[in-house]
Amino acid sequence: MKLLAIVAAVVVTVIVLFLAARLLAAAVAGGPTLNVEPGLPVTVEVSAGSSAKDIATAMEEAGVVLARDLQSAVADQGVASQLQAGTYYLETVMVPEAVVRRLLTGPDEGTGSSIIVYEGQDIRRILDGLAEQTGYPVAEFEAALTSGVVTSSLLPVELPEGVDALTRWEGLLYPARYEMPEGSTPAEMLVVMAAETERRVATIDWSRLPGLGVTQYEALIVASLIQRESGTDEDRPLIASVIYNRLEEGIPLQIDATVVYALGESPGRVLAEHLEIDSPWNTYRIDGLPPTPIGTSQIESIVAASDPADSEYLFYVLVSPDGSHGFSKTYEEHQEKIAQAKADGVLP
Repeated sequence: MKLLAIVAAVVVTVIVLFLAARLLAAAVAGGPTLNVEPGLPVTVEVSAGSSAKDIATAMEEAGVVLARDLQSAVADQGVASQLQAGTYYLETVMVPEAVVRRLLTGPDEGTGSSIIVYEGQDIRRILDGLAEQTGYPVAEFEAALTSGVVTSSLLPVELPEGVDALTRWEGLLYPARYEMPEGSTPAEMLVVMAAETERRVATIDWSRLPGLGVTQYEALIVASLIQRESGTDEDRPLIASVIYNRLEEGIPLQIDATVVYALGESPGRVLAEHLEIDSPWNTYRIDGLPPTPIGTSQIESIVAASDPADSEYLFYVLVSPDGSHGFSKTYEEHQEKIAQAKADGVLP
């Protein structure tokens, strides 16, 4: 018993010295410290749609970690877009990296109903999915978007030809998992999703747009094409460069994903007959961009649309089972890559 008492005393002493050292180090550095007793249990609510800054502020207010330290750890890991909403059972004075890990793993409890908007989906599939996940009729989600109850600064001011009030919402509901309070209405859910897209778009540097010759909305259209076409993050800026290069040269984009969108459903494999569909979204038959995005886009695709790679590529084709593409400057090079991809069994 005497030995156990000695060991316990040593452990307590070590903990006290460790915490004292941390406080002393902070004081010497002249920086702020958390004025709370370490190790106390706290509950932190992270609302759906919260930014990394909002989350960091909430954590500091709860005494978990200094906001500046948490924001720095999030920035160092580049995971600001991956922090999850919900209820977290934490403790005071935690290491910033440990808090980031918890926020990436997910909450101890959801904030209500967990619903998902998937990347690349068009607006009608999104609303079908929300109806299935929540039990609300699709018509209630449609009404919220078309009646003006839900709005967004990113909506096109004028409806292009062939675009109805629902279709103009293409690409403007951010793909993510959302934790909604119990009893949330369709309109309340959609407001959060639309606001999340606005928040993400506001974090991006759009300074290259004049040189690229597109508006911000047109860049969101480009992002949706990148989202549907890219198989790896590395390819996104290169696919963006091909799109912009073809636009500059006046070459039709000829992107199969736009044909699938025009068809309204995937045919499994896009055939020559499908390329003839008469639609403003069919980039085999129109010049330039389609009138709206063709689906939701992850932040990585939006960033690529705002900051494409500098290249002279005009073509790309799938060349690897991992989703990687091969890029070419000339049609001859492109044909060679297609032949090789077929020989490798990547293409049929």
